[in-house]
Amino acid sequence: MSPSTRSYNLAARMGRWSASHWKTAVFGWLAFVVAALAIGMQVGTKNIDMQDANVGQSNKADKILQKGFPQADPQTEFVLVQSARTTVADPAFRATVNDVLGAVKGNPAIKNLKSPLDPKNGDQVSKNRRTVIVTWNMKGKYDAAKTKIDTIEASVAKVGDRHPGFYVGEAGSVSSGKALDKMFVDQLKTAGERSIPITILVLLLVFGALVAVGVPLLLALSGVAATIGLVALPSHLVPFDQNVSAVILLIGLAVGVDYSLFYLKREREERAAGKSSRAAIEAAAATSGRSVLISGLTVIIAMAGMLFSGEKSTIGFGIAAMMVVGIAMLGSLTVLPALLAHLGDKVEKGKIPFLGRLRRDSGENRFWKAILKPVLRRPVIAATVAGAALIALALPTLNMQTAKSGLDALPNSAPTVPTIKKIQNAFSNGDVAQSEVAIKANLDSPATQSAIAPAHTVARVDIPLVGKGTDATSNAALRKLRNDILPATIGTVKGAEYAVTGPTANSADENALLKRKAPIVFGFVLLFAFALLLVSFRSVVIALKAIVLNLLSVGAAYGVLVAVFQWGWGSGLLGFQSNGGIAQWLPIFMFVILFGLSMDYQVFIVSRIREAYDRGMKTGDAVEHGITTTAGVVSSAALVMVGVFAVFALMPILDMKEMGIGLAAAVLIDATIVRAVLLPATMKLLGDWNWYLPKHLRWLPKLERQQPGPEKHEPAFEPTR
Repeated sequence: MSPSTRSYNLAARMGRWSASHWKTAVFGWLAFVVAALAIGMQVGTKNIDMQDANVGQSNKADKILQKGFPQADPQTEFVLVQSARTTVADPAFRATVNDVLGAVKGNPAIKNLKSPLDPKNGDQVSKNRRTVIVTWNMKGKYDAAKTKIDTIEASVAKVGDRHPGFYVGEAGSVSSGKALDKMFVDQLKTAGERSIPITILVLLLVFGALVAVGVPLLLALSGVAATIGLVALPSHLVPFDQNVSAVILLIGLAVGVDYSLFYLKREREERAAGKSSRAAIEAAAATSGRSVLISGLTVIIAMAGMLFSGEKSTIGFGIAAMMVVGIAMLGSLTVLPALLAHLGDKVEKGKIPFLGRLRRDSGENRFWKAILKPVLRRPVIAATVAGAALIALALPTLNMQTAKSGLDALPNSAPTVPTIKKIQNAFSNGDVAQSEVAIKANLDSPATQSAIAPAHTVARVDIPLVGKGTDATSNAALRKLRNDILPATIGTVKGAEYAVTGPTANSADENALLKRKAPIVFGFVLLFAFALLLVSFRSVVIALKAIVLNLLSVGAAYGVLVAVFQWGWGSGLLGFQSNGGIAQWLPIFMFVILFGLSMDYQVFIVSRIREAYDRGMKTGDAVEHGITTTAGVVSSAALVMVGVFAVFALMPILDMKEMGIGLAAAVLIDATIVRAVLLPATMKLLGDWNWYLPKHLRWLPKLERQQPGPEKHEPAFEPTR
């Protein structure tokens, strides 16, 4: 590339330096990844303390109870004994219970063992007397207790083997917590194992060579590994949700492969056009590299919106997502050109003969050109049909309900879940959700004792609520308890404080918080994304249209989510039972993630269109050229994302299913209806007005684009370049 056409934008300079110092770039990256993993192992990731995870009135109740009862969590364990035919009065039933007591009694890791056979513990026997529970507390904190629970579980399992006529199962804060944590880790590992082959297959179809496949995949995985290590540092300031590793893998693999794919595909195209290896890298850095830089910054800004949610899990997800996108962007702009400079045409090593004949390094994609022609020939019809389809898909969003996932979010195959559900059904008929009222007052005063019952300065009163826990019935009961019953009782006692917590209260309070914060998050993302696109493309129309198209894309994804999970249309196919709502953290999370990711395609496509326009093409021709030359790589990138996201739909945890399906549907909709139909149709209709910038905004800085050809004369109304 001659100096006269050499680009000096930031991405081009980064690519040029990396290509000239490939050893420093590559080995520096490897050192960074190793150091990040070492830091993570040394520092350790701090997870959210579940005793401080709630918000609103639930958090107030938790604080009152923690001050009044400062002792450690009792770590209660249960063993359920159940018979379909006999009652607890039967000698065989009692013998089974005594066998359970004998199996755990005397274990130094337990305390406060309570037998359902003791008359004082009548609440441990169900109304029909066919189900009983043996309870005890594990000594110490959770981390210490979980190292000792396996021996106890094994002893209880042997009791069940000795009494085949009875159901004997253990559950509790330690046994269930440890088992479910292990299940999640195993499922995450399985998701990773499944997503990588999908990614390899798509990349093979794109490049047809093993080395070309390995470069973006290894770069993406190394970026994910580095992020998993580095999140340990901010976690000590903002504790993270235990699901953060899934989010990092999900976003990191998809974005990392996408950025490398855009870059590498452009480099191969420039080589096929006859440029030298070095010139091809510089051209890719100045064009696709610039698109990656703009897209990455836009995604990071979108992810930053989660910091305003006020909810601990969402804030942690936002920090982790920003880090993995930033690291993926850095790797694509530095390590990738360094590797390409070192490998040269060796990147084509390991060609798969049949696949090699299918791929095209240069020229326009004939398949997408055939689809695009009718769109550009009748843009009004195409825009109307595509817009109507997106609006129709988005309509279910008007009925969206959110709920905190509880036991119903887990499949019956999950460890200890059948036992927990049997306990719930036997002792509450499956229709009672527990609430806890925390009371801080002089509990010895006659006024307080007449309002409740027991002693001293802090009391905890357990009150069952009708319903399933997060449904309308339970929420109505909670409102009555909070707004009517408690103000009329404890509220009349001078100086008394009270608050309600529990699963129903937790869900209601988090819903209220997220509804208050959602406008702030959405406003932040929309405002800053618009500003960045405005500066990048120096066009009000391009920036505004990107916002509208992305909102339509997100709305359609929300609609699919509501139909599949809230209405339960996909319950049979995906193997889940609807809880009547969407995971409460998901709408904000999906909005910022999808808004960010959809910018990948928007920036990449529009940059290519603008590049053709700057070379002298008419807007209509530039649209056709830009989309047909990018459609193949965009559809391949989308296929990678859809494959990675869809893998999470196979996980048994309902929240992960919702996240996987929602993100996969959104990317599929965005890469097809939005970018292949609605975007070109609207650009065709607007013509040169696509590049309009008012005179009072001409002071905006110019971010240099690659100019491989002569400039086109400005239109009369001066849609600025």
